[in-house]
Amino acid sequence: MLVASNRGPVSYTVHDAEEAGGAGALRARRGGGGLVSGLSAIGSDADSVWVCAALGDGDRVAVGRAAGGLLPAEDTGGQRVRMLDIDATVHADAYNGIANSVLWFVHHMLYQTPLEPVFDAEFRRQWASYETYNRAFAEALAEEAAEGAAVLVQDYHLCLVPGMLRALRPDLRIGHFSHTPWAPREYFELLPEDIRERLLTGMLGADRVAFLTWRWATAFQKCAEGLDPERYRVAWASGAPRSIEQVREGRRTLIGVHSLGADGDFLRARAHQPDVEERLAALREEIGEDRRTVVRVDRTELSKNIVRGLLAYRQLLDDHPEWRERVVHVAFAYPSRQDLAVYRDYTAEVQRVAEEINAAYGTPGWTPVVLHVKDDFARSLAAYRLADVALVNPIRDGMNLVAKEVPVVSEQGCALVLSREAGAHEELRADAFVVNPYDVLETARALHEALSLGPQERADRAKRLAAAATALPPAQWFLDQLRALQELQSS
Repeated sequence: MLVASNRGPVSYTVHDAEEAGGAGALRARRGGGGLVSGLSAIGSDADSVWVCAALGDGDRVAVGRAAGGLLPAEDTGGQRVRMLDIDATVHADAYNGIANSVLWFVHHMLYQTPLEPVFDAEFRRQWASYETYNRAFAEALAEEAAEGAAVLVQDYHLCLVPGMLRALRPDLRIGHFSHTPWAPREYFELLPEDIRERLLTGMLGADRVAFLTWRWATAFQKCAEGLDPERYRVAWASGAPRSIEQVREGRRTLIGVHSLGADGDFLRARAHQPDVEERLAALREEIGEDRRTVVRVDRTELSKNIVRGLLAYRQLLDDHPEWRERVVHVAFAYPSRQDLAVYRDYTAEVQRVAEEINAAYGTPGWTPVVLHVKDDFARSLAAYRLADVALVNPIRDGMNLVAKEVPVVSEQGCALVLSREAGAHEELRADAFVVNPYDVLETARALHEALSLGPQERADRAKRLAAAATALPPAQWFLDQLRALQELQSS
């Protein structure tokens, strides 16, 4: 079994002699998330390899010391990891130029279409790097894979890998999983036709492509059908596996869905560690006694809709002045993709609006918005524990695990104000206050209703939300993908 993803389970930093006991000493840091949990679940004796990219100088030094082979097992927790030292300029073009500035914007429908996108010569140059980047993964996977191995390719960074790998190793069973939404056909068609074809044929090189919800899976099928209905024949029949028949290639790709849940056991244990208790005490002091909390924890990605969330909170204070000095909006907005100017500008706008609210409504004993922009997982868990209301209002989101995590950790039970455009909406809508993410007035009303819930109803809702949120933990999500491929191998 092989896994391929842009980011791997370990990252390296280089420390000098004073910090690490020797010039150029490497320090490894293990990551978390569904893939790490999933590989751990199958056991360290499994014959698996994780292929990922070197993302920084420390990673590149580590690849050099491993001579391009597997990283030291003591750095990876026993997992077999091969990190690829792809040219830094190629990686920057592929990752920032195409994956994050084109594919992410298309699937999250974020373009300001009067001005963007512009598919010019620079775009074509960066697209060539995206192809080179994907080819490096395909070649590495082809080298590592045993006969008939299962290969799980992850996300929009690696859309071309399945098709490239199929050409190199037709014996393999290949899956591709998308962690983002998939754009509606009309929006996907903003892309040049040949690029659309490359993306679709790349993913359809897999035996199976999968998504977080059927909404995104259906959008993908419609895009394939729209590109060429004679070449791509879509099976929509209920009660049978969905699939796309590729007439010209004489093969079929199955369509699947694997929802991703929160790791409840890990979250509950981690949320009561000493560092979380320390931050909890500091937050309580910052918020003040006997105040309700509206909590949000997000990266400052454009899709997270943080600014409209702040505007809705300001509208709440205008429409219901009885909440003034009785509620605090705890907003953790951790900088994301700050090497892109549009993300730096968005982070600055989040800070500006928060400061504006505090200046307009704050009193000597009350700060309406407690905003933190420095990433701190322990502090996030402390905020989860304090939450009376969780605000999750993305413009579009593949899943949004925060919506699932807060109800699991909240001490008194929390209400959830949830965007209908989050993938989590399909599973949590029955017990959430569902909002149109663009409608600030509706979101303000939902915040008021959520804050007004009685303690018992809030606790009951949170209990049901937590049960739904943890029904498919990360390890199960990963193993379900693997089993689906293995079933294809044996059929």
